[in-house]
Amino acid sequence: MIGPQPNREMYGKTLVELGERNPRVVVLDADVAKSTNTYRFRDRFPERFFDLGSAELNMVCMAAGLATTGLIPFASTFVIFASLRAVEGIRTSIAYPRLNVKIVATNAGVEICGDGVTHQGVEDLAVMRAIANLIVLAPSDPVMTRKATLAIADYDGPVYMRLGRQVAQVLYDESAEFVIGKMIRLREGEDVTLIACGNMVAQALMAADALAREGIQARVLDCHTIKPIDREQILEAAQQTRAIVTAEDHSIVGGLGAAVCEVVAESCPAIVRRVGLRDMFASSGREAARLLAHYRMDWREIARQAQEALRAVRHAPVASSSPVPRRA
Repeated sequence: MIGPQPNREMYGKTLVELGERNPRVVVLDADVAKSTNTYRFRDRFPERFFDLGSAELNMVCMAAGLATTGLIPFASTFVIFASLRAVEGIRTSIAYPRLNVKIVATNAGVEICGDGVTHQGVEDLAVMRAIANLIVLAPSDPVMTRKATLAIADYDGPVYMRLGRQVAQVLYDESAEFVIGKMIRLREGEDVTLIACGNMVAQALMAADALAREGIQARVLDCHTIKPIDREQILEAAQQTRAIVTAEDHSIVGGLGAAVCEVVAESCPAIVRRVGLRDMFASSGREAARLLAHYRMDWREIARQAQEALRAVRHAPVASSSPVPRRA
């Protein structure tokens, strides 16, 4: 049975499972195997493990070369290094030729606490979803992390997946289905919709509980796939609730919230409030929960923004379906 644990730990365990199933799976790391948990694969399959040291760009370029031979490379480092230091190699050597490489980056977001701003990867979703041909994932709990890791191993093409550092609570039964590009509806609700990814899904569920005590029924969607985004469920939420709150342990610039706003703006106007790191750098801290609360990124802020969004909906004019008359 899968219990609470860091998603990066479940990733390492699943790599071993993949290695036993498929001899074409190889793993690369950049001197942080203990933190990314790829050491589990190294200890089990040392001949299929490559540590490139603190050379992330070399790592992804080597992964690209291995993929051309028919191998399935998983390349791991911290989010901050994968998305900024190695991104040119990911873009040009992996995504452009659509090579079958999986970039799995750990220690995402503000929740890494004590490592501070130099290691807080809060721009990666914005960077990676702008790269053509690249699937972008952010699973929420250990069950979905395992399922996502297995799914991307079967997917023929480049993938970027971000994972957090802290212990993640189990939100799903092991029978739950994972499909790339399809959100999971964790909670029904017709008043407001909460769309979250990664560690913020648990925060969204706590916010939904708090809202329920106020008589507000919140729909909760787990957006484990940032790209391709699930347009169908976003538009359904916009039409049925007209109020959406997004939540991500990432900058609100270019991440999940921005992706949802793009869909809504193009097809179905609705009130969207974004919870995440504002246009700023965060600081170090001893506890993830205190940091999230300090930067107004926890369940309390999600609930507050939901109430604000509902008030905005009540005062917003109803959009007319009639065509705008043309001037003579």
